[in-house]
Amino acid sequence: MRLALGVRYNGQAYQGWQSQLSRQTVQDKLEAALSRFAARPVTTLCAGRTDAGVHGLMQVAHFDTDIERTPFSWVRGTNRYLPADIAIQWAHPVPDAFHCRASAVSRRYRYELSQSPVRPSLDAGRVGWSMRRLDGHAMRAAALLLLGEHDFTSFRASACQAKSPVKTLRRIAITQHDISPDGERCRWYFDFEADAFLHHMIRNLMGCLVRVGQGDAPPEWMAEVLAARSRKVAAPTFSADGLYFVGPLYDAAWGLPLEATWQSEAAPYDGSA
Repeated sequence: MRLALGVRYNGQAYQGWQSQLSRQTVQDKLEAALSRFAARPVTTLCAGRTDAGVHGLMQVAHFDTDIERTPFSWVRGTNRYLPADIAIQWAHPVPDAFHCRASAVSRRYRYELSQSPVRPSLDAGRVGWSMRRLDGHAMRAAALLLLGEHDFTSFRASACQAKSPVKTLRRIAITQHDISPDGERCRWYFDFEADAFLHHMIRNLMGCLVRVGQGDAPPEWMAEVLAARSRKVAAPTFSADGLYFVGPLYDAAWGLPLEATWQSEAAPYDGSA
């Protein structure tokens, strides 16, 4: 039987998702807990590997097993052995043809950023930070230039192993919340959806969007960066703090929970928010 899992985690204490010799990754902790519950070794694959410090709101992983237990038993039993900052949210049997990475039709990320004269404290590690005010209109104008199918080499890490830098960015939404009376403090949310992302692509996009938002470059500069196809012309990679893998989406035929199901009628961001 193949089982798909929805996993949520706070990435602050971990060296990313993918297993390493240190055994201090989310995958290492998940596999150790699954293996204890199953009383035999369990190996997993995930929909999207996250870097050190990056959080997962709904990472999807799958594994094969010959143990017959109810999905809820896998959730409750495995969570018993997981650290407090990692928890399986759901388990669902899937056909052998299902692959958590290859079967995904879309992937989503969110970046949460605190705009404040002083650095974050209580939410340190869970939000990015801009000491300067950001111009939402300028950032949204720049974001619109990124939508569609493009060569995103300018936003690709040198260690990226993707076969092609061409990706389709379907949606970017930039919203502002909890604005203080003087306008100095607020929380920004940047939501991205694409068919797939390159290594560090979101953090590199964020670096450029924040540069535009702070007034250090006009919105049109984003098109120049995109066309250059060179990391040298883009802004530095933004902090991993505040980056969340919202999760992949799959065709409804797989029968996964609604939060993991692709809605084809979803409209791209139109710049109105």
